Amino acid sequence: MYLRVTERHNRDGSAVRYFALAENIWNADAKRSETRVVHSFGRADQVDHAALQRLVRSINRILGEGEGEAPSKDATSAGPVDIEVDAVFELGIPLVARHLWDQLGIGPAIRTCTDKAGLTAPHEVALFAMAAHRLDDPGSKRGCAERWLADTVWMPEAAELTVDHLYRALDFLAVWTDEIEQAVFLQTADLFRLDVDLIFYDTTTAYFEIDEADEVEQEWAGRLFAPLRRRGHSKEGRDNQPQVIIAMAVTRDGMPVRSWVLPGDTADVSTVAKIKADLHAWRLGRCLFVGDAGMYSADNLAALSKGLGRYILAVPMRKLREVEGDVLTRPGRYRKVADNLQVKEVWVGDGERRKRYVLCLNPEEAERQRRHREQVLTSLTAELAVLAERDSEHPKVACALLTSRRYGRYLTEDAAGRPQLDQGKVAAAAKFDGKFVVITNDETLSAEDVALGYKGGWIIESCFRRMKQTGLEVRPMFHWTPRRIEAHVKLCVLALQMQRAAEIACGLPWAQITHTLSALKAVRYQVEGRGIVQRTKISPGVSEILKSLKISMPKRLLTISKPPETQVAA
Repeated sequence: MYLRVTERHNRDGSAVRYFALAENIWNADAKRSETRVVHSFGRADQVDHAALQRLVRSINRILGEGEGEAPSKDATSAGPVDIEVDAVFELGIPLVARHLWDQLGIGPAIRTCTDKAGLTAPHEVALFAMAAHRLDDPGSKRGCAERWLADTVWMPEAAELTVDHLYRALDFLAVWTDEIEQAVFLQTADLFRLDVDLIFYDTTTAYFEIDEADEVEQEWAGRLFAPLRRRGHSKEGRDNQPQVIIAMAVTRDGMPVRSWVLPGDTADVSTVAKIKADLHAWRLGRCLFVGDAGMYSADNLAALSKGLGRYILAVPMRKLREVEGDVLTRPGRYRKVADNLQVKEVWVGDGERRKRYVLCLNPEEAERQRRHREQVLTSLTAELAVLAERDSEHPKVACALLTSRRYGRYLTEDAAGRPQLDQGKVAAAAKFDGKFVVITNDETLSAEDVALGYKGGWIIESCFRRMKQTGLEVRPMFHWTPRRIEAHVKLCVLALQMQRAAEIACGLPWAQITHTLSALKAVRYQVEGRGIVQRTKISPGVSEILKSLKISMPKRLLTISKPPETQVAA
């Protein structure tokens, strides 16, 4: 059914238009579609336009396009409509975040846990607000409650939240995090059909601006939390400050499987047994564990092999004589996998104790390292020439050269303790150019697949960059109790899952998605004695993202209410 417009021309050349409500019906006898006029409105210049507008608003109200009749003056009334805009809020990111929160099963998992605990506090809404805050404009919990929720976004379900609500929700998340993580992963794996045969694992550090490390463990809700802020080897160059270790396992699609928050003095090699046990408890089936050289140790290889476990681990080449003596020098041809990757398989040992190494070569990186070493040696030769012209006594510059991280690896001492170039060390360094070695116990994988599986580990590095530098900003952390530090990290991981889910569905980076969604706003204004909140026009870019995520178009009119002054007067 539609509004039909017909036109008739007079003898003097003028045209007269007519409006009619019409519909197309099928004539079975004639086997064609015919137009039937349901109601004639008459000549266009004589139609009551105000009546037509009332009819349109009535239809919109019945069809749910608005929650009430949009306030507007009749077209016949004199003077413009007086509209006073109060505020403009972000609508796009909260809309998408709420859909992802429920689609990934995060909201249902939290509600299930609150029901088990018999809690009525708005923990689910508070956790959603904090996760959406991470996706939009990361900041402190106080900033989330007092600025972001109050002035930036349209999120009416969270309007009454305070800072206390957010902190109490974090305490709840710390206690129930294992159940929530497992439920979310199972839902996500089924939703996106994730390939969980390949699990990438790595750790990073997050430091605190404090002087003293934590020493005392704390108990909360029947769970004992170990002191987390401890001094250890920092991957951010902050060895003088207490830190925590953040560990994460992700799929080849970059979707987090599980995360851990460990004391800052925990060594990477000591985490593998716990991580494997936790993942095994989820019954992931056949799981290939991929880790970097920081995970390599004899104990870890034994732990990963138990129960027919499979692994691919990078090998610290310069620390293992077996690699330098048997793997790097083993004759044989490389097989080309890609322009920047060649592989060679090397078996060391016999019987059950034999080890399978895959030697990988990047020719482009090898050439870059060779040129860099030539530049270093040229500079070093000049330094040694200047040193040789000095007196025979041992100057301080000689010590500086011998202990230099740039030059020291190529130097040795003569009888007088003065540095001199060691050609043997130069040749030894050249053996490592562009090469890395991985070890695996999975004989079903080809050497090419092993190398590509390990190189896929860049995805977890990307996840850590998102959390720490380019989006979710896990730092700075203003929490000091272990339970809230852990809950804060877990919340950032939930936000990362939502972010990756949107990227997988849309095929776009999150930065581009947020830029497009920023065009969708909620405008609050006062008109004709009513308070209105209305969304802006949906652009083609926003429409495409909502379609990709299978999100229904939001209503044009979000809320309609009387202004506060009228309510008080009544």
